[in-house]
Amino acid sequence: MKRIMIGLIPVFMLASSVSFEEALNDVYTNNNGLKAKKLNIEMSKQDFSKAKMFDFGRLYFEETFSRTNNALYVFGDKLSQREATFMDFGANQFTGPAALKVVPENLNYPHLRDNYSTKIAYDLPIFTGFKIKYAKKIAKLQVKAQQFKYQRDKNKLAVEVLKAYNGAVAAKYFIEALKSAKKTTTSFVKMTNNMYKQGIIVKSDVLNAEERDSEIDAKLIEAQNRYKLALAYLRFLTGNSGIDDVKGFKVIVSPESDLKTLQEVALKNRNDIKYMKSNVDTMQNKVKMDKNIYYPTIGTHLEYGQNSKNPELNRNKDYYLLSARLTYNFINPGDKEELQKSKIQAAQTALYYKHMQNGIKMEVEQKLLNLQAKTALIKTKVKNRDLAENVLHQYKSMYKNGIINISRLLMKQSQKQKSDAQLIKAKYDQALAAAKLELAIGKRIKGESK
Repeated sequence: MKRIMIGLIPVFMLASSVSFEEALNDVYTNNNGLKAKKLNIEMSKQDFSKAKMFDFGRLYFEETFSRTNNALYVFGDKLSQREATFMDFGANQFTGPAALKVVPENLNYPHLRDNYSTKIAYDLPIFTGFKIKYAKKIAKLQVKAQQFKYQRDKNKLAVEVLKAYNGAVAAKYFIEALKSAKKTTTSFVKMTNNMYKQGIIVKSDVLNAEERDSEIDAKLIEAQNRYKLALAYLRFLTGNSGIDDVKGFKVIVSPESDLKTLQEVALKNRNDIKYMKSNVDTMQNKVKMDKNIYYPTIGTHLEYGQNSKNPELNRNKDYYLLSARLTYNFINPGDKEELQKSKIQAAQTALYYKHMQNGIKMEVEQKLLNLQAKTALIKTKVKNRDLAENVLHQYKSMYKNGIINISRLLMKQSQKQKSDAQLIKAKYDQALAAAKLELAIGKRIKGESK
């Protein structure tokens, strides 16, 4: 027996009863889906870092091996020799440091020629028509956009956790209500048995009472299963396998009551509207970036290297090159169309943004009205539950005195049981409606330490 008790200690240590705040903290810490969404922020930060790196240009090393049997091309001469050749044979094109020397004689030179071209080069953009400037702005805006989107996803998950948590609480309260109903129906069975033994009632009354008592047993089994399922879902969301019980309902009620104030708070705080505003700003900057087609681009190129028949370092065969380039496209098919497309997309995004603002106002109004209705309904359900309980007590006395039959008594017990269930459901609906209003106005649903 001692060994069995020792073995149960870890189970009791792992099992726990949690509040909503504790469950939400577990979600923020353990939920892998939420962690995966947060990585979108990190990816957008990498895009921003990449955009900033364009300011520093490109430094690279290049090694090229070439082989030819064409006698027109002889590799490996010094740059001065190639330049002289270019001057002597101006009809041929000189293509840079790795250019090929043109030899007019011996055009059918039979041997293969190898060349190793080794160089280190640096390209630096000086002016890109503001393209890099706006590319960095766009990347930075997208970091903010992903942060807003993540906070929105986080709040939506918090509402899902609240539904799961309060669903478990409701299932727990259903069990308690059915246990109370079980006490009532068990007392009916005992009462009818005693009355039958005294010859006051017939056997069918006893059977009817036992049937209702058995129905409660079945409902209790179903309620206990629903509670287990609700806890299993809560454990999945939180990543906490030790949850085996929940505390009371969690009702998040917004302190503001004025509709206009709530709408203003929503437009200021909601992360999805902030996300959409970031997209509006992004598209405006993209239009500015695409206007680079009206500007020239200026860049520099610095190169140091050598050409040789063999892979070797030979100072006699090295060269350097420093160049600057200015480019202006008079006609570049598709550029103006792409700019016009960006303008249309920017206008479209701005319209969606205004549409979202109007939609948020409507959503806040709906959620407020729904919460007010759910809150008012609870008062009615409490009154109905109290009345049903009083009526049941009266009908029990009436049955004992032979005024009513067993069917009337059991009907009132069923009504009392139904009123209990309706009150629990009304409290669950109120808690969910309050949370949805919090989400609609953009308030962050918090855990204890978040």
